[in-house]
Amino acid sequence: MNRFEDKVVLVVGGNSGIGLAAAEAFAAEGAKLAITGRDPKTLEEAAAATGAAPFRSDIADPDGLVPVVETIRNSHGRIDVLFVNAGVGGFMPVREVTPKAWDEIHSVNLRGCFFAVQKALPLMGKGGSIVVTGSIGSVLGIPGNVAYAASKAGLRAVVRILAAELVGEGIRVNMVSPGPTETPIINRDPDMQGAAIDELRKVMIANVPMHRMGEADEIARAVLFLASDEASFITGVDLFVDGGSVEL
Repeated sequence: MNRFEDKVVLVVGGNSGIGLAAAEAFAAEGAKLAITGRDPKTLEEAAAATGAAPFRSDIADPDGLVPVVETIRNSHGRIDVLFVNAGVGGFMPVREVTPKAWDEIHSVNLRGCFFAVQKALPLMGKGGSIVVTGSIGSVLGIPGNVAYAASKAGLRAVVRILAAELVGEGIRVNMVSPGPTETPIINRDPDMQGAAIDELRKVMIANVPMHRMGEADEIARAVLFLASDEASFITGVDLFVDGGSVEL
């Protein structure tokens, strides 16, 4: 399929995991692709794999996307699809949550994602599509997940309000919420190492009716569906791609 032939697509957080899987899929379907990421090494590797224009940008900095958007404006004049995927994890019991840890998670997952959309909006118009990565944690009471879950629950509300405000402009806004997924983020929690990560993975799998972790490309397929014209009558949804974790 070439659902994104001649479409200008920006993937925020497209250098690893779900973002990279989506970037590869967008590129395979003909998109004029730009990706952002914080890590220069993985960003360049992702650009080489996808043919995307790479931009080093930290979503926690609301002004970090300004030069990216300006470059796209000068090159293409528009953004047809925006996929905001950047995010960080962080498991900690309620009594151990610090203001610093809370702010670090929310500055990326909630504040950063909202302002990424806001910065890109001037280049979007009728027929445009925005997809944001959420999490099933936003609707589940998972012990140790309070800071992360709160950020994703807030983002879920943001997506619904964006959808309501932008529907009159012909811009669709949707969320894809993965269940436990094999991505690098599971190994990035500074408070969890080795055996603790393996134990967390076992616990997560035990709570998935399909009895396995999801794969990044399985989430990416849902992203591309919502971003494409195949989903032209869909806006404001939170699509769980979770092996039945929420639904069953």
